[in-house]
Amino acid sequence: MEKFKVVVLVIFVMLVPASLGQLSQSETRILLQVQKLLEYPQVLQNWTYWTNFCYLPSSSSSIKIVCSNNRVTELTVIGNRSSPAAYSPKPGSGKFSVSQQTLSANFNIDSFFTTLTKLSNLRVLSLVSLGLWGPLPGKINRFWSLEMLNISSNFIYGEIPKQITSLKNLTSLVLADNLFNGSVPDLQNLLLLRELNLGGNNLGPKFPSLSNKLVSVVLKNNSLRSEIPLGLKSFDQLKQLDISANKFVGPIPSFLFSLPSIEYLNLAENQLSGALPMNISCTAKLNSVDISHNLLIGKLPSCIGLNSSNRTVVSSWNCLSSGNSRNQHPYSFCHKEALAVKPPVKSEQQNSSIKLGLILGIIGGVIGIVVASAALVLVLLKRSGTTTTMATEDGKYERSVADKMSVRSFPKPAIESRRVPQTMRSAAIGLPPYRVFTLEEIEDATNNFDPTNLMGEGSQGQLYRGCLSDGSIALVKCIKLKQRHLPQSLFQHMEVVSKLRHRHLVSVLGHCIVTYQDHPNTASTVFIVLEHISKGSLCDYFNDWKKKEMLKWPERMAIIIGAARGIQFLHTGVAPGVFGNNLKIENILLDESLTAKISGYNIPLPTKIGSESPLNVQDASNLVKNAEKEDVYQLGVILLQVITGRLIKSTSELDDLKLQIEECLAEAPSKLRGVTDPSVRGTYAYDSLRTTVEITVNCLSKDSAKRPSIEDVLWNLQYSIQVQEGWTSSENLSTQM
Repeated sequence: MEKFKVVVLVIFVMLVPASLGQLSQSETRILLQVQKLLEYPQVLQNWTYWTNFCYLPSSSSSIKIVCSNNRVTELTVIGNRSSPAAYSPKPGSGKFSVSQQTLSANFNIDSFFTTLTKLSNLRVLSLVSLGLWGPLPGKINRFWSLEMLNISSNFIYGEIPKQITSLKNLTSLVLADNLFNGSVPDLQNLLLLRELNLGGNNLGPKFPSLSNKLVSVVLKNNSLRSEIPLGLKSFDQLKQLDISANKFVGPIPSFLFSLPSIEYLNLAENQLSGALPMNISCTAKLNSVDISHNLLIGKLPSCIGLNSSNRTVVSSWNCLSSGNSRNQHPYSFCHKEALAVKPPVKSEQQNSSIKLGLILGIIGGVIGIVVASAALVLVLLKRSGTTTTMATEDGKYERSVADKMSVRSFPKPAIESRRVPQTMRSAAIGLPPYRVFTLEEIEDATNNFDPTNLMGEGSQGQLYRGCLSDGSIALVKCIKLKQRHLPQSLFQHMEVVSKLRHRHLVSVLGHCIVTYQDHPNTASTVFIVLEHISKGSLCDYFNDWKKKEMLKWPERMAIIIGAARGIQFLHTGVAPGVFGNNLKIENILLDESLTAKISGYNIPLPTKIGSESPLNVQDASNLVKNAEKEDVYQLGVILLQVITGRLIKSTSELDDLKLQIEECLAEAPSKLRGVTDPSVRGTYAYDSLRTTVEITVNCLSKDSAKRPSIEDVLWNLQYSIQVQEGWTSSENLSTQM
């Protein structure tokens, strides 16, 4: 019997791995000190002095400790705090402040790493989403045997310490999603390094010096601004390169596509320009390429063109002449922007430019003084003449006063300072020229405003269906002005109205101003002639199950992106912008090609002319901002209905549905899939759905200040459809769902 016990004991000892050895008392105390310095996170709540750290339950993926010879060789702790990437805008290191997502103000990162470095045998250290904050101490070089370092998704700021280059055994360095800034230390001497992830920081502007033995390089979402270095040509082992969302300029080096080991290449969201050579060759291993949102022109080479069925290629939002032209900018856009972001010239050229600029500046200054003096004399003479004229000619005097008051009554809101792209101004396609109609033409079109042609009545007036002289169907909106207006004072507003022509708006075709019979010089009614969209609204499609089945995920995303572009045009495509647009799913109309067109938006006509506005500039700016965020909120309501397929009838229903999808976001993917419209299941990429849901929740924030701008909404929606297109083209439909 004793022999049997000895045999069992020997077998047990042989089967027990080395990591089950009892940890030394000194390292046990160090781990308990780490628990305290991390302020007892949930994942470490059960640690006590009697815990066998070398034999922790394997059920949790958030904590892992590996021991060898009674020493800790691997420590992995994954918390549940948010990273800086969850904030919009992302805080800079100079603006960092302690929050609920960081450790408290009592936390001292120097003391923390001083304690950690006492675990002198560590080979793997992962501290993720723990709310660490402060500059990374140089004493990190005390981890002399460290092979893998991951401190991602924290709030560590400042420059990456140069001492990190002394960790010669490093094979993996992950510092992603922190607040690091400045230049990256020279990492060329880390010859064993195979994985480098510095994404989601504010590093730059130079491309870091790296070892050509790297297998994966991720530098996305930083502030790198340079040309792509030609030295990457020697990176024979590189499988993954992601430098997206930076400010890289210049052409794309053709060798990137033919690196011997490259599999994944992401150059999206930079300012890369020029045309790709048609004779580019791609390595057979390359299966994913993203060059979208750059300034590229010309055609795609065959190995990444439409016929490259063996790899996923995303090339939208350049100025390419091949592929889907609807997702490309016009050539002029890229040409103009490329000139604006032209790479810096050599220092000799800069010096000569500075000298030339100085000389020209002096000459220009002298000429400017002369011109200004002459202009001042002319102004004084003109004022003198104007005063004389006003004193002698009453009619001209009255007209001058009216003109001045009509301008003063409408202070320009701050939104006008936003740039209005030329591409947005010319986005109306296939519309007849804008024109001014006569009252007789309006009456003929509506059959003298026959009640059978009345389609409805809104806050701005009645809406009639009409037939124009060329046989086309149009809508006529009758707006009765509550105040009397001089026709000339309406001119600036009608000029804005005449620009409300866009692919994603029910565009304005023309107008007619009617004056009072007893006061022929004052206006009483304005008729706005609008294009007619015959295929019904998005709401109609959701009420008809057959039509609803037609709207799969890609179609719904195209519709909602169209609506967002229409809103963006209203906000920034005309000056002043148009806000408070009563956005609802009933007002999203669809044409024959399911192109979204916003109807019922605000027609910017004045409420009172000839008196001072009671609002100062600051108040007017606040009103504009609030109205802008209200439009974003209403778009969020439409998005929620598009995702779930449910038409929302009340505020309580809206709140309940929003809460439901928020909870699903925090749970397993199956939960989020479960709340989506059954009609679209099986037709979407999960990442596309999740991105859309996240921006929807942000749009529906009760705090208007936390709602994104329409530009941010549009960017996220475009990213979502980009993910969807990549997923569809890779033919992963059956495996993903």
